[in-house]
Amino acid sequence: MNIVLITILSLAFLGVLAGLILYFVAQKFKVFEDPRIDQVEAELPAANCGGCGFPGCRAFAEAMVKADDISELNCPVGGAETMKAAAAILGKTPSAAPNTVAVLKCNGTCENRPRITKYDGATSCTIASSLFGGETGCSYGCVGLGECVDACKFGAMYMDKETGLPVIIEDKCISCGACVKACPKNIIELRKQGPKNRRIYVACANKDKGAPAKKACATACIACCKCMNECSFGAIIVDKNLAAIDPVKCKMCRKCAPVCPTNAILEMNFPPKKIKVEETLTQETKEGDQK
Repeated sequence: MNIVLITILSLAFLGVLAGLILYFVAQKFKVFEDPRIDQVEAELPAANCGGCGFPGCRAFAEAMVKADDISELNCPVGGAETMKAAAAILGKTPSAAPNTVAVLKCNGTCENRPRITKYDGATSCTIASSLFGGETGCSYGCVGLGECVDACKFGAMYMDKETGLPVIIEDKCISCGACVKACPKNIIELRKQGPKNRRIYVACANKDKGAPAKKACATACIACCKCMNECSFGAIIVDKNLAAIDPVKCKMCRKCAPVCPTNAILEMNFPPKKIKVEETLTQETKEGDQK
């Protein structure tokens, strides 16, 4: 009996001793986690899309808590309101990043950019673009296999069967950047939404000289510099045979688009331009003379 009792007491003593050792070791090597991380994470949309540049909302919350300055951090899904709420918890200044939306820098529809060959392989833009230049004479344009659509987790894109190009649903786009990363041609960019969601940009990525570019696509930029010369704000530059509009400098005067001979400049969500009375009278006079 004494042996059994001694054994039980010994095991109990060893158990208590082991527990105490584990407790002190845990306290010694305990990793402290700031409780504000949970508070910030609760304000985030839990999309875990990676649009913020971090692998998930938890990682983004940790980055916000640890950063002295969060002005460079932004949650594209939650937007400004989410960033303000998270910044209030931390007592920091939120980012002033403007709202953006994905845009396609290609207007090479089936009509504008006729096919000269046919691709019969894996339905992947990355694979297709690595094998050959594409089904048209423009090697810079959209491949049309929908890899960007597959990358979008929010149903903000679909492939238009008539044009062969992806269409971005602006109301659903949260600027996570997944489509930008998925496109092997680098023809999708996140662009400033602008007032009333209006934008002006060059829908072309062709860097060939004017004649070959125009031959490959009817709406290609031919680097004629007419838009650049028309802009009074220095918002347009022509580099490597391709024009580009700076959304920061652009005042949306809409003078560049009418002078573009190939209609490579797109105006999004603008109302129709008002026709001046003088222009109407001139047009009517011309029509009367012709009769």
